Amino acid sequence: MYQKLLIQAMHKKNAKNNSLIELVSAVLDISYDASHRRISMKSKFSIDEAVLLVQHFGISMDTVFQEEESVLVKKTKEIRSFQDLSNYLESSIRSLNEYPATKETSVYYSAKDIPLFYTINTNLLSKFKLFVWLNLLEFNRESQSFESFELKAPTLENSLKLKAFYSDVDRHEIWNDTTINSTLQQIVYFFQSGLLSSENAKALCESMKELIFEIENQCVPKNDQYHLYYHELLILNNNVLVADANQKSLFVPYTMLGYFITKDTDTCTNAFDFFQHQLKNSKLLNKAGTRDKKIFFNRAYQKIDFYKNQIVSAHEFG
Repeated sequence: MYQKLLIQAMHKKNAKNNSLIELVSAVLDISYDASHRRISMKSKFSIDEAVLLVQHFGISMDTVFQEEESVLVKKTKEIRSFQDLSNYLESSIRSLNEYPATKETSVYYSAKDIPLFYTINTNLLSKFKLFVWLNLLEFNRESQSFESFELKAPTLENSLKLKAFYSDVDRHEIWNDTTINSTLQQIVYFFQSGLLSSENAKALCESMKELIFEIENQCVPKNDQYHLYYHELLILNNNVLVADANQKSLFVPYTMLGYFITKDTDTCTNAFDFFQHQLKNSKLLNKAGTRDKKIFFNRAYQKIDFYKNQIVSAHEFG
């Protein structure tokens, strides 16, 4: 049964209608006759051969080898060190590079937190987010102040590649009034813990305001590559769906940075449909009236100022 499903899937992926027997012969490095026997189901693919074929044809193993109610996923590696973080970013680049970095690729982001792509850069806020991630994920890490924390080259290089990809694709982000909360709470937490100076804490708040201002400037009717939606009721979860005309990938978080990744056709289609439904029930701020748009962004600025004033007060009276 599984061999028949695999052959059917290869036929669907054979867009140029080349000889499937010849293709399988080349991929597996076997004779034409041996390939013919496998395609005619007179002999079976080995496990190694099946893996080679699904990799070559870009077939989701979920659809071939799993029951309807099961989904096969990949997962990102656990992060316990700077090197792990660099490897995580590199692996993310490989996953995304399966899609063209053009407007033909769409990314849908359910932004429980500020999207990862905004906080991987060379500025102060990006450095702080890396500091936070390693403090929370590296179990044996000794307490280190933000001021003594140093970025390392491979991490920076991989971060910039991810940011470049995101800048070039068609982006659809769903935010609500809590999207910026966790980053602000992290700033206050590390300031109160004595691991972040008041000067840098205040500077980080200003850096957040600059980021929100940058997003506000992108959020205009004529920008057909960036779409910011405001949803008052939806509980966001940092799910990310990447899609082009040929395939879709769903990234589902299971830890702070850890993701399950699936290309299962039904799952990704359902996720796509869910995103489309939520977009219809959201307010597209690009095309909203000036009042609605300003209310959303002004609330964000006011919240940042509120946290900054807490830091200033604590420093003055501490």
